[in-house]
Amino acid sequence: MLTYVARRLAYSIPVLLIASFLLFAFVRVTFDPTARLRASRDPSAVARERTRLGLDKPIVVQYKDWLVKFVQGDWGESSRSSERVYPMITRALWNTFQLIFWGVLISGLIAIGIGIFSAVRQYSVADYAFTSASFIGLAMPPFWFGLIAIQFLAAGPKNWFDLSQPPLFFVGLHSVAGSPILDYPRHLVLPVLTLTVQIIASWSRYERASMLDAINADYVRAARAKGLSPRQVIFKHAFRNALIPLVTVMALDIGLLFGGLIVTEKIFSIPGMGQLFFDSLLQGDANVLVAWTVVTAGFVILFNLVADIGYGALDPRIRVA
Repeated sequence: MLTYVARRLAYSIPVLLIASFLLFAFVRVTFDPTARLRASRDPSAVARERTRLGLDKPIVVQYKDWLVKFVQGDWGESSRSSERVYPMITRALWNTFQLIFWGVLISGLIAIGIGIFSAVRQYSVADYAFTSASFIGLAMPPFWFGLIAIQFLAAGPKNWFDLSQPPLFFVGLHSVAGSPILDYPRHLVLPVLTLTVQIIASWSRYERASMLDAINADYVRAARAKGLSPRQVIFKHAFRNALIPLVTVMALDIGLLFGGLIVTEKIFSIPGMGQLFFDSLLQGDANVLVAWTVVTAGFVILFNLVADIGYGALDPRIRVA
């Protein structure tokens, strides 16, 4: 297993380097850090700034200089706030991570449970109900669901019952003042709910399809013929193999989530990776955009690696491939 992990890790390193170079080059070509100086119509000022930033060097040299500083934690300064990029990214990443952690935990448990139940009770009333609900969840835009959730679970009850505060908060992750025990979950419920609706719908469909394939496989029929209980057949034989396709989908989805939940974070005013990207894109903040794209690509590659390791743990035959 260690050899398999080491081999997959070795494959990931050059992929990350190539991805970081391409992303760095694309941002450099797209965004000009000296654009504001060009409005002053002073060519000498533009030339001095390009020299100071190293923009007059070949792109490969620029990337090498940037990469050396990047691995040392020097990610440059934001052109719109003059703040160091590294703490900006880490602060936004922590806020996004909180949403991802709770969203993925809740979504995974519910989706796997629904998928197994729907496969075991195929064509039952409950299976049709879950299938219909999943189609509705997939078709429901997150921005619309978030606004509806705010109206019916926060703003509406406050007005209907004449409360001093809404039962659930919908701005940020913390209040300036309030109970530290209840404040955090009251802020977390609505954005996590908005995040999980489509994820549960998607993952439950994948798990149901995978479980149906596994249940109808020869090795499951052989396990039934040996007289094993239905619980043993489902969870010891079918479930483990049915997880392999779902692991692929989950790993890819989770890796992409670290790029930020732009819609969710904008609706609930959460200063995460999505909102940071949106604000930096509008302002043409090249240093933040470079760091953001590389960090996001790193998480995508990381969770692809996690998926590969998960394959090896779930199916030993893959380790020798």
